[in-house]
This record gives sequence, C-alpha cells and structure tokens, in this order.
Amino acid sequence: MSDDLLALSPLDGRYLHETESLRDYFSELAYIRDRVRIEIAYLIALSRDAHLVRELTSAELNSLNALADSFSLDDAHQIKALERTTRHDVKAIENFLRARLEATSLSDLREFVHFGLTSEDANNIASASALRHARDLVILPALDKVLEQLLSLVERYKATPMLANTHGQPAVPTTFGKEMAVFYARLREQRSFLSSHRFEAKLNGAVGNFNALAAAAPQVDWIAFSEKFIRALGLEPNLLTTQILPYDNWVIYFNTLHLTNSIMIGLAQDVWRYLADGDLKLKVVASEVGSSVMPQKVNPIDFENAEGNLGVANSLLEQYARKLPISRLQRDLSDSTVRRTFGAALGHSLVAYASLANGLERVEVDEAAMRSGLEAHWETVAEGAQTMLRLAGFNEAYDQLKSITRGKGITKESLDQWIAALPVDESVKRKLRALSPRTYVGLAEAMAERILKENRLR
Repeated sequence: MSDDLLALSPLDGRYLHETESLRDYFSELAYIRDRVRIEIAYLIALSRDAHLVRELTSAELNSLNALADSFSLDDAHQIKALERTTRHDVKAIENFLRARLEATSLSDLREFVHFGLTSEDANNIASASALRHARDLVILPALDKVLEQLLSLVERYKATPMLANTHGQPAVPTTFGKEMAVFYARLREQRSFLSSHRFEAKLNGAVGNFNALAAAAPQVDWIAFSEKFIRALGLEPNLLTTQILPYDNWVIYFNTLHLTNSIMIGLAQDVWRYLADGDLKLKVVASEVGSSVMPQKVNPIDFENAEGNLGVANSLLEQYARKLPISRLQRDLSDSTVRRTFGAALGHSLVAYASLANGLERVEVDEAAMRSGLEAHWETVAEGAQTMLRLAGFNEAYDQLKSITRGKGITKESLDQWIAALPVDESVKRKLRALSPRTYVGLAEAMAERILKENRLR
C-alpha cells in the first residue's frame, strides 16, 4: 500500500509498526507463497519417498528449492492473474508451477504437480505452518516482553505494602509485587501451553481416504508417506479427516490464546484502577500530551488500548471456537474465509501485548499514597485480630470486631482502646498491638520471592 492512511484496517494503518511482522505469515502473499512451497516439497517427496517420480538431479533439486525460496510479489501477482480465470486459488498455483517447469528439464514432471491431492491438503498445511511460525517468532516474543515487565515489578515491589480490595472494599493488606506475581504466574503457565502446542495438518485427498493416490499407486504406503511429509514440516499429522482437517487442535490453541488475552484484560483493568486510585503513577514523558485541553493529564492510554484490542482479538478467537469445529458433511467452504482472519486476531493481540509491555514499563508505585491508604484503614487488621483471639480461646472475637469495624473506619488509637479493655493475657494484647496495616501482609513477600526464585532456576 502506497499510504497507510488509506488502510481499511488499523492493523495495516495506524498499528502497522506493531503488526507488520505478521505479514510474512498471514498476508495474501504469504498464503500463496507457502502453498507454492508445499506443492514443491510434495513434488520432491514424490520422487524421494514415494518413488513415483524419477530421481531428481542435484541441479533440479536446487532449481526447485530456488523457485520456492525466491518466490516474489511478482510471482504472486501472476498467480492472482491466473486465479481471475480459474476462480480457484490452488488451481492457479498449480498452473503457475506447471508453466515454470515447462521450459526446464523438469517439464516431464508437470503432471505430478498437485498429484492426487485436494486443495485443502495444501491450504491446511500452509495455515498450520503459518500459525506455528508466527507463534514462535512473533507472538511468544511479544508475550515474553509483558512477562519481563511483570517480573521486574515483582522484583522491585515484592515488599511494598498496599491495600487490597475485595468486592471493591478495603479487605486486608498485600504487596504490589505479590499481586503482579499472580498475573505473572498465570501468564507464564499459558505461555507454556502455547509454546508446547503441536499444530495438526493433513494430507490425504478429497475426503480423507487417499482415494486417488491409492487407486493410482497402490504400491505406495500413503499413510506413512503422509505422516513423514507433515512431520518434516514440524507439524503433527492427523490421518482421520474428511476433506478438511478437523480444527479441534487449532481451536485448542486459539482457546489458550483467548485465555491468555483474558488474563491480560484483567491485568490492564487492575493497573488502570490502581492508577485511578493513585496507588500507581506513570512516568511522565515531556513531549507527550494527555489531553487536548487539560494540560495536567497523564492518561493510562496503553492499558486502555491493550484492553480494547484484546477484546477485539478475543471476539475473533471466540468465533473460531464456534465455527471451525463444524462443517457440513465432508466439507463446506465457510471455514475458508474465516481462516483468512487469523492474522487479524493475532494482530490485535500483538498490538495489545506491545501496549501492555510499554505501559508496564512506565508504571511506578506511589509509596506515599499506598502508605496513606493503609493508614486510613486500620480495620483491615480485624481479620488477624479475631483469628489471634480465637487461638487464645476468647469467645465471640469475630462478633466483637464486627461490631466496631463493619462499615466503619477505625484508627490505631480506637483499636488500642478496644484491645486495652479485652479480658485476655497481656501477651496476647502485645501481639494485637503489634498488628499494623503496613506490616500485616502475611507471606506476600515470600510468595513473590518464590516466583522470582522459580524464574532464576528456569
């Protein structure tokens, strides 16, 4: 595109810088190129493994590999021109390859291009390969940047006390580092699931039975051939299919990505709230503007941008889960157009990951504000006080504390007065007086440190 201001989608316009790395996997050029490469790999395999095609010379192998490796935008335009006649994208690819072989020593192999296959054999392998490579080279590195920023916050603020809220109400103290450790641990687990996922693909003909291949060349073990061919591409063969691959395996990946994104939405919303409440602040960049009219504003736009893009991505990922497992009889074509949006779902995810990583890098704790919040809510130690009294055998500790704290704010002084009047041993009273919102954080620091230690051992 000559000008990204003409882009229909923000992924190819406003967010091009963040998403252009996905073009090499999900653009129309990439989809055409990958299917050309699969067809060439298949032709070579018919010689090397099935022995249906004569042995190829080193020069011929180099020529075929060069055709795959040097596939260009001009080549893709030629295929698109052929498609205007065929109205079939894979047939246009077949015709392109046959024409390229015609004036070479490989002209006798033209009839073996796309031999015994259905279009979906090339299509599904290309899509699975794109998902795999985009995951490894684009999605996981972007997710890792978010994880790195979270880990940095855990390290810096593992012992920094702050007020925790349940149901939006002051509950008990925690530390900011421990709260970030929760998100880190959740996202790290999903990253593990994403990275270990094995994408399935199929190569077995028109309705999945190797019909044409078995009829034309029954001497070949086509099941073994298919398994070997797909595994060589770093994919997992699925041998029991209709004309299309059952997409259950891909949907598992998309569902994991959906969960990953949902966790990030929760992270973005929580950080946004901490910023709104004043517990956090953002590093100020002098050249930036927070409002066209209010010069004081430092807006949490990275977290808002992340939340919005994660929602768009998840709406597409949800559609994949609804649509892709369902196909009428042995196949219909409604999955094909849906598959062409994979780049959009991953693109909006990628924009969100970049925004979230950038926002987390600029986050700083306002320790004075956190201390102030804790000092304003001495009732948050009531949980510890009533538990200590119960251990000491004091009856109705919960009810007594409920009467002086529920829906009320108390101060250190009023708490001390209540403690002084308790009919318990002085040793118990000393423990009660030692309670403080700034120190009543349980094992929060130790739990955050546990995550840090686990990371150091990885």
